[in-house]
Amino acid sequence: MASTPKHQDGHGDPAAGAGTDPVEEIAAAWQRERPGTPVSSIGIVTPLWQLAKLFGDNRRRVLARAGVDPATLDLLSVLRRGGEPYALTTRELARRCLVTAGAVSQRVARAEREGLVTREPGEGRPRSVLVRLTAAGHERVEATVDQVLGRETELLDALTDEQQDQLAGLLRILLRDAQQRLGDDRIGQVGAD
Repeated sequence: MASTPKHQDGHGDPAAGAGTDPVEEIAAAWQRERPGTPVSSIGIVTPLWQLAKLFGDNRRRVLARAGVDPATLDLLSVLRRGGEPYALTTRELARRCLVTAGAVSQRVARAEREGLVTREPGEGRPRSVLVRLTAAGHERVEATVDQVLGRETELLDALTDEQQDQLAGLLRILLRDAQQRLGDDRIGQVGAD
């Protein structure tokens, strides 16, 4: 038996009674004006773009209230997820953050000025730099991640747990295939550097 959607107001489908779906209108207009135009992607790609914009804007607002920019949170999160001793080389940070060495250098410099990380010479390779999360950085990432992920969990409440699992699986399949077809396996945030 399927579980029911979770809505804050306790009512059913939020789209019910909302009128015609604008995405369906776009597809129908293209089919009317250019019969044979492939429109099946519109019902998937357009909502994905809209959701990315909504989620991205919401995340930026949450981060602004927390006093953290997205790039700094990404850096701190990568260090925190790495586990004890919460330190990685700049090379490893660039790989895990999926940004260039220059972008990592800028992120680290900004976080260091704020007292969130320290830099020290790395071991083994010449010019290797080790970036370590400070106590203040650890505290900041702990508080911020809870705010961000808590809010994003709330934004998924329209879907049951089963629907969320199904959607996550389908999105993984779609993402992997698109990466393969496009020859681009980078994963980043919408609008990130």
